[in-house]
Amino acid sequence: MFFGKKSAGVEWLIVFLGNPGDQYEHTRHNVAWDVADALAEELNVPIQRLKFKALTHVTDVGGQKAMLMKPVTYMNLSGEAVGEAARFYKLPPERVLVVCDDIALPPGKLRLRAQGSAGGHNGLKSIQQHLGGDNYPRLRVGVGGKPRPDYDLADWVLSRPAGEDAKAVDDGVKRAAKAIPLILGKGVERASEQVNRR
Repeated sequence: MFFGKKSAGVEWLIVFLGNPGDQYEHTRHNVAWDVADALAEELNVPIQRLKFKALTHVTDVGGQKAMLMKPVTYMNLSGEAVGEAARFYKLPPERVLVVCDDIALPPGKLRLRAQGSAGGHNGLKSIQQHLGGDNYPRLRVGVGGKPRPDYDLADWVLSRPAGEDAKAVDDGVKRAAKAIPLILGKGVERASEQVNRR
């Protein structure tokens, strides 16, 4: 399955999609960066080394050597960072776990899939372009849909959850961070039964 010998022994890329900049912190579209921070806190590691157009850190996750990545290219160019790292470490798409927000899911709901469409998500579209397909696993964190049909989608995803939504999303972030070692340790198919249950 692997394309030759893996450089530096990295077995997985874990990619957290978001936009750099204070104005995007804790918005719906940056929920994956909140997951990254929660996981980094659990593992007691910093995600701060700039490499492959991303903030990175290599560490053990679920018994696997993984590179944690927060691309800093902006969401719609995330694939540049992911593609470069996947080629460098000679990893197939099945070893690239992408964490992202999903407006089609209720706040805090998690959905793990081994592959699938981008579903209109610009970060996923970019990754699919650079990996050459959609057969990479993704962990979606629900952030809730627009409150009204006339509400601007960009304004919605770049807003911050409030009230009960904020509590639900925060709970989803914590569960997503705990799910990632499970996914790497058990494999996507086995882990999905547990992750998607709630």
